[in-house]
Amino acid sequence: MELLDGKTVRDLAIASPAAARIFEKFGIDYCCREEKSLAQACATAKVNLHEVVEALEKPFLSEIDRDWQSAPLVELTRHIVEKHHQYLRQEIPRLLALFAKVVLLHGHNHPELPEAERSFVALADELSPHLLREERMLFPYIEILEIAAKTGNPPAPPMFRTVRNPVHMMTMEHDSAGELLHQIRQRAEGYRIPEDACMSLQILYRALREFEADLHRHIHLENDILFPRAIALEEQVVGTSQ
Repeated sequence: MELLDGKTVRDLAIASPAAARIFEKFGIDYCCREEKSLAQACATAKVNLHEVVEALEKPFLSEIDRDWQSAPLVELTRHIVEKHHQYLRQEIPRLLALFAKVVLLHGHNHPELPEAERSFVALADELSPHLLREERMLFPYIEILEIAAKTGNPPAPPMFRTVRNPVHMMTMEHDSAGELLHQIRQRAEGYRIPEDACMSLQILYRALREFEADLHRHIHLENDILFPRAIALEEQVVGTSQ
């Protein structure tokens, strides 16, 4: 509770995109002109204050990452899907809606907003099929490799011949996503909030910072840990060096 003391719902929403999402989930108006305390806002929305506080405090807790260099690969792929893929599927529609709103409100005065929106739309269009390819093609094969390593029974050759092929494709798509992230940041002027920014624009820019950080962590887990380990595992199991 100490982290929330003395802060209005507006303060919390501005400080944390996670808080804004929680307020949206509970139907709490954090864009209201009058400065409401959390208790007042919960009363207005007719939601339980303690439930909201519990939800708000979770994002402030430090995330303790596992040593993914030694954890089973199936646990790593599930972590990526449950944490990062789920996050993307939740945030992309929300950010698209926020972009549409702020471009309508501010696009005439801030031409950088429609430009940033176009880059974000392109990123969203690339990420959706990318996630499916990982979940339906690459990750299941990595799980098969791990089972084969435990049982000593080599797996049937995959349709893509070697794990190196989808890994190469996914890595190229990560490079493209990284370039689009860079474009969004540049076009949004480093997420510097304009003096005339409405609440929605402030929330958008803070959410984009969080989105960028999460996607960077996501790509790091795959490019630097999952993919090299999957290639090494395949070489161990089936002896490929392609």
